[in-house]
Amino acid sequence: MNYVVSARKWRPQKFEEVVGQEHISKTIKNAIVNNRIAHAYLFAGPRGIGKTTTARILAKALNCKNSINGEPCNNCETCNSFNSSQSLDIIEIDGASNRRIEEIRSLREAVKYSPTSGSYKIFIIDEVHMLTTESFNALLKTLEEPPAHAIFIFATTDVHKVPLTIISRCQRFDFRRIELNAIKVQLSKIAASDEIVIDDQALTFIAKKADGALRDAQSLFDQVISFGGKNIDAAIVAQMLNLIDEELYFKISDSILNKDFIQAFEISKVVYDNGWNYIDFTTGLVEHFRNILTTILKKDTTFVESSEQIKLLYSNYIGSFSESDVLRILTYLSRVEKDLRNSQNQKLFIEIALSHLIGLESTTTISQLLENIQKGIFPKEENTNKPIPKTEINDKPIPLKKVSKDQLPNKQEKLNNQFSNVDTNLSEEENSLINAVINELGGKEYK
Repeated sequence: MNYVVSARKWRPQKFEEVVGQEHISKTIKNAIVNNRIAHAYLFAGPRGIGKTTTARILAKALNCKNSINGEPCNNCETCNSFNSSQSLDIIEIDGASNRRIEEIRSLREAVKYSPTSGSYKIFIIDEVHMLTTESFNALLKTLEEPPAHAIFIFATTDVHKVPLTIISRCQRFDFRRIELNAIKVQLSKIAASDEIVIDDQALTFIAKKADGALRDAQSLFDQVISFGGKNIDAAIVAQMLNLIDEELYFKISDSILNKDFIQAFEISKVVYDNGWNYIDFTTGLVEHFRNILTTILKKDTTFVESSEQIKLLYSNYIGSFSESDVLRILTYLSRVEKDLRNSQNQKLFIEIALSHLIGLESTTTISQLLENIQKGIFPKEENTNKPIPKTEINDKPIPLKKVSKDQLPNKQEKLNNQFSNVDTNLSEEENSLINAVINELGGKEYK
């Protein structure tokens, strides 16, 4: 049997198998059960999260002869013909390849014909935003008043490119990114089915790299299996995907606490030697301190998306950093991340930035200062006054030397000395004024 990639092999065949979109699956199933079926649906959301898969399940369920609670049976003739791509009543069109008005006109003609075996003739248009403006305009009238047997299902990753006139004629469903834990659970099922041993940290690496897209996670999973075989650990995944070692981020946060400046240069060298991107490194560092902030605020690791081993490391920072310190660090790193893109020497830039980061001093808030003052706790000041040695202290009284009257300074001489440096380039009025002052004080005239 030929090899089939995990994304195709594990493609859901029922609504209950769709991962992470329970709100949409429940709504559509209830609509089928209650016979409240719309003539047009619009599925919007990021890539790889189940839009086209849900559209196919919906089309299959609408024509299924043995539908149970809105789910297709996958055993009847209609379901089997669709699963084997032989159904004439379910037509799937790629909007990127059939975007011209001529293809849409052909589709409008096909809408008129009744279904051959099922209850509805269903048209699935994937990447509908790729249609031209003329093609959208050609669809307007058909969408507004379609035949009773025709149902349209549109899927798009760029819903803002779809005209509002089209959106208003459809029931819109917004698909959301799949949570990290949900992706890990699904990958664990695949690994168990294929008898592959993989640890939690490795699953976390793959799920985070997929960024909420299950299809991307399944593709990465296949690559990792091809690289590492049946036994997969975090080191193999990190090597295969060239991921930055998270231990580096913890070394930086520890260096800030310990003021270990040499780590700035050692970590920069590790990043450079492994060929990691400095921008990706800075982005990861921002996420690292974001995790520290949430851990400090929540007093647990609820908001940290990582393995249990890494969560335990984050919990050790409770009480080590203050909220204001982490906010200062995040503000600084955001500026570094922006300026790094324009740097000519990113290695040198990161070394300087990390040195500044490690050198940041801890801050104390006003409320903390007031609280300390109320408790009588004051910051200790270093005493710079050296104590006087006891040998320099003389307890004996200092004898006073007797001075005769003749040795005392003469008042007239003192006045004359004080005025001896006065500028002589004065007017007669100024000289007479000075002489008057000297005579009043008992001195000789100034010439």
